[in-house]
Amino acid sequence: MTNTTAHAISVETDSGASYGNLSRTAVTALGPVVWGTTYVVTTELLPQGHPMFAGLLRALPAGLIALALTRTLPRGAWWGKAAVLGVLNIGLFFPFLFTAAERLPGGVAATLGAAQPIIVAVLAMAILHESPSARRFVWGVVGVVGVGLVVIGPNAAFDGVGLVAGLAGAVTMALGVTLTKRWGRPAGVGPTAFAGWQLTAGGLFLVPVTFLMEGPPPAVDGPAALGYLWLGLFGGLIAYVLWFRGVTMLPVTSVAVLGLLSPMVAALLGAVLLGQTLGPIQLVGFALSLAAIVAAQLPTRTGPRTSVLNIVKERTGR
Repeated sequence: MTNTTAHAISVETDSGASYGNLSRTAVTALGPVVWGTTYVVTTELLPQGHPMFAGLLRALPAGLIALALTRTLPRGAWWGKAAVLGVLNIGLFFPFLFTAAERLPGGVAATLGAAQPIIVAVLAMAILHESPSARRFVWGVVGVVGVGLVVIGPNAAFDGVGLVAGLAGAVTMALGVTLTKRWGRPAGVGPTAFAGWQLTAGGLFLVPVTFLMEGPPPAVDGPAALGYLWLGLFGGLIAYVLWFRGVTMLPVTSVAVLGLLSPMVAALLGAVLLGQTLGPIQLVGFALSLAAIVAAQLPTRTGPRTSVLNIVKERTGR
């Protein structure tokens, strides 16, 4: 095989990998897009004052359905790992998320959550031993600024407990995502079973927390039943299967930035369904957030540069 042929095969392989990553990224992005509907569903369909109960119904039934469909349970050390991931990604994240949502304006809470990609970039260096990427860190900051412009209004208020809860939620989810990438998925275990383990562990953790914080469950009418069904089936089972599948297959910092889609979708639905207006500042924020999401998915150029240098060396004999 000649050097030219080998180079052509290398380029073709890299191109195929890029197209594969593009399709996987698009599928993974469906998770945050679905999560962006949570605000509209919660405010328009669900009984007020029971956000933890909504989180419980999003997690536990979805997890049990996944376990029933796959009939696959953790083995060995994965009992502990699945419990840790479930508590971080769901069990602890939901209480922090809802506490921030109750004590802060929605825009402030969403902006704190948007800091997750920056935290993931830092954790990736410490836990995954990845080389720091200034480009992705900068685009993560741009994404936070963009989300802030979209969702923070001029009368935003700040509450100490809410701020701590919002940041703690971002850190908890970032750590869960990073450890999911670190541990991967056990051989022979599909994404549905893997998501089911975490949803069940997180849901079981939420059972006592929900009843301690909110007391007995609320009465459920027809619209509320539809809302809970949407949150559990689409926002829980399907969204988390796609999300955890993407986390194990794509660069963790790229996946984390996809989370910016949630507040953006929530703002769009608010404008379309609830009559909320989007002014020039919000449109600028959308542009910045979209730019950050796209930029974070672009591959680094280290590989192509090395290939070009190798070709030059081969042809010049140096």
